[in-house]
Amino acid sequence: MISIRFVVMMLGLAFTGFLVARASWVTGPVSEPPLLWTALIVFLVVAWFCIFWGMTSGLRTRSQEITVARGSDRLPMWLCVAALLVSMVLPPLISAAIPLEARTEQYATWYIGGLGALMTILVIRRRPWAAWSGTAVLAGWPMVLLGPIPALGLGLVGSVVWVTGAHFFTFALDRAARDTERLGELQRTASAVQAAQGSQQRERRIQVQRALAVAGPVLARTIATGGRLSEDERTDARIAEGRLRDELRGPRLLDADVREALDAARRRGAMVTMFDEGGLDGLAEEQLHVIRAELAQTLRSARSERLYIRTSPDERVAVTVVGRASSTLGLSDEDSVDLWREIEHPAG
Repeated sequence: MISIRFVVMMLGLAFTGFLVARASWVTGPVSEPPLLWTALIVFLVVAWFCIFWGMTSGLRTRSQEITVARGSDRLPMWLCVAALLVSMVLPPLISAAIPLEARTEQYATWYIGGLGALMTILVIRRRPWAAWSGTAVLAGWPMVLLGPIPALGLGLVGSVVWVTGAHFFTFALDRAARDTERLGELQRTASAVQAAQGSQQRERRIQVQRALAVAGPVLARTIATGGRLSEDERTDARIAEGRLRDELRGPRLLDADVREALDAARRRGAMVTMFDEGGLDGLAEEQLHVIRAELAQTLRSARSERLYIRTSPDERVAVTVVGRASSTLGLSDEDSVDLWREIEHPAG
C-alpha cells in the first residue's frame, strides 16, 4: 500500500512538473507575462500541496496495518477549496494574459492538462466529489474560451479520462485493501484457533500421561497376578480408577493437595464423583489456586460417604461440594445431605 502510494506521488510530482515546464516554453506572443507566470506558480504550489500534504505522517505508519482511506490520505477541505478556486480562476487568467490569436498554442492551453492532473490528484487523495466538481468547471471553461471542438481536441477528453481512471483505480485499490484486511483477520482467527487446538492437544496429552502414571502400575500388577489381588491392592485399584476419572472429568480442579485429599477420602471408603462443566473457564491461575486450596480443605474435613464435586455456572459460586450419608439409614435424598459447601469465586 505504501509503495503504491509513493509511486503515485512521484508520478503526480513528475507530471505536474512536466506540465509547468512545458508551459514555461513560450513560443508566441504574451500580452500580460506577470499573469501567465502567476498562474504557473499558483498552479504548481496548489498541486504540490495536494500531493505532499500529510505524506510525512503517512510514511510514519508503514509498520501499521493497511487501512482503507486513512486520515493522512484524505485532503483537508481548505485544500480542496483552493484546488476548486484554481480550476475556476486559472483558465480566464491565462486567457487574459495571451492574445486571442495565440490562445490555441500549447503554452496557452496547458491549463487543460494541468487542471486534469490536479483533479486526478484530488481523486487519489480521497476527495472524488471535489474532483468531479472541478472537472465540470474544467470542461466548461475551454468550451467557452476556445469552442467545443477545439477544446475537445486540445486535451479535454484526456483530462476527463484521467479523472475517471483515477476514480476506478482508487475504488479497486480500496477494495483490494479491504480484501487484504479481511484475509488478515481470517488468518489471525485461524492462527488463534490452531493455537487453541494445540493447547487442548497438549492438555489432553498431559492428562493421558497422568492417567497412565496412575493406572499403569495397577494394570501391570493385575495382569501379572491374573486378577488375583490382595485387599490392599484392590483398594489401590479402586483409588487409581477414581484418579483416572478425576483426570478426565475435572482436570482444572486438581492440584497436589486436592489429589491427596481425594485419595484420603477414597481410602476411608467414600465414593467421590467430580464434574467440571466449564464453570472455571476464563479464571486466572491465581484464582484457581485459591479455589483448589479451599476445595482441598473441604475434602479433608468431610465425613460423608458420597461426595459430589461440581463446578457451577453461577456468577458467585465457583464450585459446589455436596456430601450424602449412606442410604441404608432409611433417609430420603434431601435428609441424607450432610454436607453442602459453596466455594465462591475469589475477588480479582
